[in-house]
Amino acid sequence: MQTWNFKLLMRVANLILTYNDPEQTERMIKNMVHEDFDFYIHVDKKSDIEPFLFIEALPNVYFIKNRVKVTWAGFSTVKAIFSSIKELVGSGVKYDFINLMSGQDYPIKPAALIAEVLRQNIGKELIHLEDIRNEWQEGLIRMENYFLADYTFKGRYTIEKVINFIMPKRKLPHNLHPYGRSMFWMLSPEAAMFVVKRVEKDRKLQKFFSLCWGTDEFVFHTILMDSPFKERIINNNYRYIDWSRGGAHPKILDENDFAPIKQSEALFIRKVKAPQSSRLMNLIDHKLLI
Repeated sequence: MQTWNFKLLMRVANLILTYNDPEQTERMIKNMVHEDFDFYIHVDKKSDIEPFLFIEALPNVYFIKNRVKVTWAGFSTVKAIFSSIKELVGSGVKYDFINLMSGQDYPIKPAALIAEVLRQNIGKELIHLEDIRNEWQEGLIRMENYFLADYTFKGRYTIEKVINFIMPKRKLPHNLHPYGRSMFWMLSPEAAMFVVKRVEKDRKLQKFFSLCWGTDEFVFHTILMDSPFKERIINNNYRYIDWSRGGAHPKILDENDFAPIKQSEALFIRKVKAPQSSRLMNLIDHKLLI
């Protein structure tokens, strides 16, 4: 008796936010080349795009045209993500997932395995989140206080202190409950566009999020947990990130982290940066991506 093995068709848009080290971005993409994957690169508008353009020679690589000038921890990061989502959705290609990445991510599983994990999760939303009020209270400060993260004028921090001394604590509009954590996720275009449309059409939300710190770490989480997509969420973004040193930045991973990375069920690591992470990336290339 003849049996048939049908492979479920899938397409993934890997959305990469970057601003420096085009060679590392190229290296990451080369290790992820797969028939199901496209790559969209958003180069920070502050950066010269010319050094990155050689990457377009790789299969299925496209550059986001409507670039945004990004300020670290500012709402401008969210604007860059929103702009990129709208552009890739507007391409007309039907994607099952948008995989949000940075130029300092790196795959730790072969592209075929990454594709298979995503294929098994079609119809789900993969995002790491915590209840900010009860699990990640550090995140609450980022929302309750006023921050001028998108501004770089002299005296900015003094003005922030004065504003926060005078003004009461801020509250999310519409009685939304805050959720957040890692900014990196793998969402369906429908879920991603739901967030884009809801925020862009709501001036109260825009105003609130524009005065937060690190909005990218809670805007998608909060909106999706108050949406029809809530029931589709899997609380896992398949990232290995080391926050053990505290602070606003994760540890830059090196060869000493290879052993726990090897044991991880994650698909990607961050943060990697040459030259500190070069030996680690070599180990991954020769031992994990074969």
